[in-house]
Amino acid sequence: MDDPRAIFDLSGRVAVVTGASSGLGVTFAEALAAAGASVAVAARRRERIEEVAARINDGGGRAIAVECDVTDPDSTEALMATTVEQFGGVDIVVANAGVVAEGAAVTEKVPLALFEQTVAVNLAGTFNTCQAASRRMLAGGGGVMITLASIAGLGAHFEIPVAYGAAKAAIINMTQHMALRWGSRGVRVNCLAPGWFPSEMTDFVLEMPIFKQRLVDQTALGRVGDPEELVGPLLLLASDAGSYMTGSTLVVDGGTSASLGEAPPSAELVELFAGALPDGLGVPIMPGADG
Repeated sequence: MDDPRAIFDLSGRVAVVTGASSGLGVTFAEALAAAGASVAVAARRRERIEEVAARINDGGGRAIAVECDVTDPDSTEALMATTVEQFGGVDIVVANAGVVAEGAAVTEKVPLALFEQTVAVNLAGTFNTCQAASRRMLAGGGGVMITLASIAGLGAHFEIPVAYGAAKAAIINMTQHMALRWGSRGVRVNCLAPGWFPSEMTDFVLEMPIFKQRLVDQTALGRVGDPEELVGPLLLLASDAGSYMTGSTLVVDGGTSASLGEAPPSAELVELFAGALPDGLGVPIMPGADG
């Protein structure tokens, strides 16, 4: 091999990134564009994705903004159709859209509507995105899909809400299923499982010094991640560098999941979360309490 860097080159390929209006989705879209791909930047917040697409185009890349609600199969279908119309195909899909609708509510008080919303966006939204892309990729002879799980999907955590953790665990299994179904027809499907990174979704808790210190203490590298540290793993999965990878879950968590367990939260942390939510949603029900 003359230049090992060439296998990471995405020139001439077309990528779609959902959830690209903020946080890690922006990092993913910009990284794929910098590697040479034309990128469809997708999310519900049109103004935000137009800003991301404009920044990519101003930097010499190629990008379009496509408004999309991943919970609606018609919307994900339209996203792929628009991408094909504008760029001629779909080679790479990063199913990144996600929410934590239930916030930090204790498990016994999570409203069903918020549980369902989290599952609808994270799990069903990932399925809708991948299914719409699969129809183009399978007919075209191949492609790459990257789903977004989390260390929350590897096991239960005291501070990670039940619906979010369950949805992320299901995404890992669904990734394996899709990889098995589509591998022989040229479509690779892998999962990226980040640990704690600053983003619009996590800023609320990372701004609590006592909580952030707890995360730092649980992480082998002793810090939260920098979004740029996900670029290398992303490009490995998206490019020819990962050509023999499918059905894999690539964990990027600074060593958090290397631990066999974690300590229960302190009384101070329980009290902090309890006071952060309205209507007592963050107050655990203890033995002897009414109902």
